Amino acid sequence: MAAARSHDGPGPLRRTGRATGRVLRAPFTGTARSIRRATHAHGAGESGLGKLIELHAVNGAGDVMITVALASTVFFSVPTDEARGRVALYLAITMAPFTLLAPVIGPLLDRLPHGRRAAMAGAMLARALLAITMSGAVATGGLELYPAALGVLVCSKAYGVVRSAVVPRLLPPGFFLVKANSRVTLAGLLATGVAAPIGAGLQTVGSAWPLYGACAIFVAGTFLAFTLPPKVDSAKGERRARLIVPHHEPPAPRPVPGKGSTRVGLRRNGNGRKPAKERPPGLRSVGGSVLHGLQANAAHRALSGFLIFFLAFLLREHPLAGQSAAVSLGIVGVAAGAGNACGTAVGSWLRARGPEVIVATVLGLALGTAVLAAVFFSTVLVAALGAVAGFTQALSKLSLDAMIQRDVPEEVRTSAFARSETLLQVAWVVGGGIGIALPLNAVLGMSVAAGILALGAATSVRGLLGAARRGTPHPRVA
Repeated sequence: MAAARSHDGPGPLRRTGRATGRVLRAPFTGTARSIRRATHAHGAGESGLGKLIELHAVNGAGDVMITVALASTVFFSVPTDEARGRVALYLAITMAPFTLLAPVIGPLLDRLPHGRRAAMAGAMLARALLAITMSGAVATGGLELYPAALGVLVCSKAYGVVRSAVVPRLLPPGFFLVKANSRVTLAGLLATGVAAPIGAGLQTVGSAWPLYGACAIFVAGTFLAFTLPPKVDSAKGERRARLIVPHHEPPAPRPVPGKGSTRVGLRRNGNGRKPAKERPPGLRSVGGSVLHGLQANAAHRALSGFLIFFLAFLLREHPLAGQSAAVSLGIVGVAAGAGNACGTAVGSWLRARGPEVIVATVLGLALGTAVLAAVFFSTVLVAALGAVAGFTQALSKLSLDAMIQRDVPEEVRTSAFARSETLLQVAWVVGGGIGIALPLNAVLGMSVAAGILALGAATSVRGLLGAARRGTPHPRVA
C-alpha cells in the first residue's frame, strides 16, 4: 500500500494548493520578470546598469515614504499659520545646515572613489535607521524629528551624488550618458508614483507606518547596493574636477623643440617662473557649454524648490477655483510629475542632439509659461506651469549630462557629475527658502518664479547659443 501511494504522487488537496499558490504568485512573479527585462534590456544587465536602475527605484520609493510621513506631520496635520511656522522651522533646521554641508558632500565623496558601493549602501542603511528614529517622534512633531530629517536629507543627496558619479562606469556598449541617466531617472519616477499611494494608505493605519515601510525599503536597498559590479569602485584614470579655475592657472604643456621633439616643457607664468605642478583640468578648461548649462539648470532647480513650498501654502490657503485644497495640490503635483516623466522620455528620444539649443529653448519655454501664469493666474495656467517646470527641468538636466559627456575629459568626468549635482541641490534649497519666506500672493509668487528663470536666462542663454554656433571639437553625441 505504501509503495502504491508513493507512485500516486501528491494528493488532490496538495495539488490544488500548489496550483492555487502558482495562480496567486503569477501576477507578482510576472511583474517582477517584466521589470527585470525592462531594466536589463540593451546590455544594461551585462554592464550592471540594470542593477543601478533597480537601486534608484528603491531609493525613490523609500524617499517618498518619508516625504509622506513628514508632510502629514509638518504640513497637513495643523492649521495653515502653524503649518507655515513648522515648515519654516523645518527649513531652518534641515535645509539651512544642508546648504552649508552640500558643497562638502561632492568633494568628500570624490576622495573616496574606491568605496562607492559602500557609500550608497551606507546612505541606504542610515536612512533606514533614521526612519525608525523618526517613527517615535512623527506623531508628536517634537523637535527631535528635525535633526533626523536633516540626516535623511543629507544621506539622500549623498546617494544622488555618488549615483551620478557611478553611471559613467556602467554604460553598456552603444549607450551614452543621456540615455542611461534618462532610464535611471524614469525608474525613480515610476517607483515614486507607485510608492506614494502606498505610503498614503499606510498613513491611514498610523502616522509611523510610512516610516516603517521606508525602513524596510532602505534595508533592501542596502543589500542591493552591494550587488553592483566591482568596477563601480574602480577609480582608474580618474582625476578630480574643479568648477572654477583660478586666474593664475598655469598654461598647458607645449612641445619643446629638440631631438625627436619628444620632450614636453611648461610655459613660464607671468613672473617668469615655472609652475611647481601642473593642475588637473577644470570645467572651464573644456569650454563654456558646461558652465552655462549648469547656470540654466540651477535656475530650473531653484524654480522647482520655490514652487514646491510656495504653491503648497498658496493652494492650501487659496485653492484653485471650485476645488478643495487637497485636490488643488493634487492637480499641480500630478501635472509636475507627468511633465517630469515626459521630459525624461523626450530627452532619451532626442538623444541630446544640440544640447545647448535644447537647454536654451526649454528655459525660454519655462520663462514664457511663468510670465503667463503671473499675468493670467488661473487653474489651467498653474497646472501648466507645474507641468512645464517638470518637463523643462528633466530635459535640461539630461542635456547637461550630454554636455558633460561630450566636453569633459573622461579622467575628470565622474568628478564633474558629483560637483554639478551638489551645486544643483544647493540651488533647490535656495529656491525653497524663497518660497517659504514669500507672502502668499499669487501674482507676486508667479512673478518671482518668472524672475528666477529670467536671471538664469540672462546668465546662460547667450553663452549657450554662442557655443552652439561655434560647435565643439568633440562631436560624438547620442
